[in-house]
Amino acid sequence: MRIFVTGASGWIGSAVVPELLGAGHEVVGLARSEASAKALEVAGAIVHRGDVDDPDGLAKAAADSDGVIHLAFQHELAFGGNFAAAAAADRRAVEAMGAALAESDRPFVLASGLLGLTFGRVATEDDGLVPNALIRATPAGARQATALLTLSLRGVGVRSSVLRLPPTVHGDGDQGFVATLVGIARQRGVAGYVGDGSNRWPAVHRSDAARLARLAVEAAPAGSVLHVVGDEGVAFIDIAGAMGRHLGVPTASVAPAEALEHFAHLGLFVGLDSPATAAFTRELLAWEPTGPSLLEDLEHDHYYREA
Repeated sequence: MRIFVTGASGWIGSAVVPELLGAGHEVVGLARSEASAKALEVAGAIVHRGDVDDPDGLAKAAADSDGVIHLAFQHELAFGGNFAAAAAADRRAVEAMGAALAESDRPFVLASGLLGLTFGRVATEDDGLVPNALIRATPAGARQATALLTLSLRGVGVRSSVLRLPPTVHGDGDQGFVATLVGIARQRGVAGYVGDGSNRWPAVHRSDAARLARLAVEAAPAGSVLHVVGDEGVAFIDIAGAMGRHLGVPTASVAPAEALEHFAHLGLFVGLDSPATAAFTRELLAWEPTGPSLLEDLEHDHYYREA
């Protein structure tokens, strides 16, 4: 298959590209910079220059492909305070690529999120399939609405599926949530957690996420919701404890009212209890995570190297 991958040079995309190439697929990767284009060329992918703010260019690339894996999202814009604009750009991109694939039975795989899908109970692939007040009223809910739009593409002849990713897709080279938390702990001299730290985060190793993305574009039935979950729920106090041991700093509770001040923008997320299962996903696509767990990964030095 000739597969168009957005976000191809990003943290997850740079693992998906070799996963696809190793399975014999041809990869066309979206690159918005010269550095990204060179990285994709070195990896063995074909380069499509552009970005998610160019729906026409995305539609053409999708039309010329046998399938699409859409990983790109404007995280810098979102975490810079304009999540609504990032979510709107993402929706326009999905609409454009979905229209290009209509009536073709070709696959379209969208990366979405798990955090906050449910609170205080284990989320399953059946959760979040009905629009609710969160989707209608909040900027973050707009991304969930785009996932529902993607699933609806099965009605126009697209083999669409949604990959719900946990807050941490971990591994050597990670610059996401966990690496940021390590930096905050180093800067503040304490590895913090909110309240009693019993809230749980799901997690997955990057290699396992890449393999599931490949399986999804190859074989996921139309309308599938897939949970990219290796660890169902890791208690945040255990995450903080691992960081504290390696950094040589104490762990300490942070009051919920002080989470934003202590953790900056991550203060919105670190106290959420959002475990999730991937039981249906594993059975559907015979996917079994083989990479290290989050706590195992946090025992490795790569999270503690200073730049």
